[in-house]
Amino acid sequence: MTTSTATFDATSATLPELMQWTSGVSRDYKLGTVTEWKQRTGGLAMGYLPVYVPRELLHAMGVLPVAILGGGDDLEIIRGDAYYQSYICHFPRSVIELGLDGSLDALDGMLFPATCDVIRNLSGMWKLKFKDKLSRYLDVPQTFEEDLGGTFWRGELEQLADELVARGAKPLEPAALAESIKLYNNERRLVRELYALRRSQPWTVPTAEMYVVLRACLVLPVEQSTELLVAYRRLIEADDTRRPMDQARVVLAGSFCEQPPLGMLKTLERSGCYIVDDDLLNIFRWIRGDIEPGDDPLGGLVSAFLNDAIESPVRWIDRGIKGAEMVQRVEESGAEGVLFCAPSFCDPALLDQPMAVTAIEKAGIPWTAFKYSENTGQFQVIREQAGTFADSIKLWSDA
Repeated sequence: MTTSTATFDATSATLPELMQWTSGVSRDYKLGTVTEWKQRTGGLAMGYLPVYVPRELLHAMGVLPVAILGGGDDLEIIRGDAYYQSYICHFPRSVIELGLDGSLDALDGMLFPATCDVIRNLSGMWKLKFKDKLSRYLDVPQTFEEDLGGTFWRGELEQLADELVARGAKPLEPAALAESIKLYNNERRLVRELYALRRSQPWTVPTAEMYVVLRACLVLPVEQSTELLVAYRRLIEADDTRRPMDQARVVLAGSFCEQPPLGMLKTLERSGCYIVDDDLLNIFRWIRGDIEPGDDPLGGLVSAFLNDAIESPVRWIDRGIKGAEMVQRVEESGAEGVLFCAPSFCDPALLDQPMAVTAIEKAGIPWTAFKYSENTGQFQVIREQAGTFADSIKLWSDA
């Protein structure tokens, strides 16, 4: 099936048709849907890396935000390994490989949100290798007082807007930004509802399936992604062939940046685990609730980042204790244990993990941990470990 957005109608598709199309879109590393959108609209397209960028601002300026999540196990790294040491995560290698092989030519620039030193280095590499593209490292505030972090973050966003205008984007207008905020509020609400449905009926919303749909949404215009989410929700609720199984309910934690291969998520579910909460594709849930545009939509965007963002290893926690939110997530999702699933050499995830473990052990929550790479192709060891963990929960845990 073609990945063209012009020929696919989510409102009339069957579930197999929708999944086939979204699978094609999520694995189209040459960004055919983005090229098609640019030809149709004449707008700019900006790639961005996890975990958070202000998509509302880009949309308001006529710019298409495009998530770049690496090449997974579909991409053979040839030149990318020459740019980075062997003791860092796999993600930047595949991103630079996608840039060098022309897969990202449809993009007019790249945004690199402050995540770690490796991503900062990648943003510099991008400036050296792709001098005709906009390359912007987004420094985010790590203090959350309005007069300090708020002033800083607003200045960053205004500077980004100026750079986009210089590249041909529309000027940032308050009315347009307010409308974009409403559209993304609606998308986030639909995603929250999907997560809530998975918590209550995880057999209805397999994580590996929902993950494919959400990945596809991140390269589509928000107007189309919301249509896709509504169609997917309608189709899974109408599917009466899905039945509950006696599986352990777990939270998956640590995969907020480099994404796990789809096969690994399928393996975890086949091992006897229902994933009832996760930190995959966190941009959908980075802001917990709706953003209030008010009379100053840019101020609303700033305030939401300061005051309504989730806990994350890449965000300084100055109000509370590291790991407390992990315990809360377990309790709210009804999970029986935690799978710490972090990319190899991911400093933010692996440095945060001991503090999260301390908190959940204090709360009496079972856990296990393993690491992966986005191009991992063999999952037998992970399946055995996750399966043993699930069995132990069902047989012996009081959770």
